[in-house]
Amino acid sequence: MESTPENDHDNPVAPPAGRYANYFAVGYNAVEFVLDCGQHYADSAQPRVHTRIITNPIYAQALLAALGKSLSEYERRFGRIPEQ
Repeated sequence: MESTPENDHDNPVAPPAGRYANYFAVGYNAVEFVLDCGQHYADSAQPRVHTRIITNPIYAQALLAALGKSLSEYERRFGRIPEQ
């Protein structure tokens, strides 16, 4: 079977592509959340979005919980993260 975005999950050997992000924008409507991830630097007029995640509110809430737990564990291990 040819690999397509729809069936890439069938290949557990292929690692996901990693992209650095320092820019995030979140939007939502009644049925979904949209998270844009990208890069934005002082010398750039606009951020360059490279990834868009679209999910439902239940999974957005799960993402928030997972990120919150990871941030708490990080701060316990490495110290408080300074405010920007």
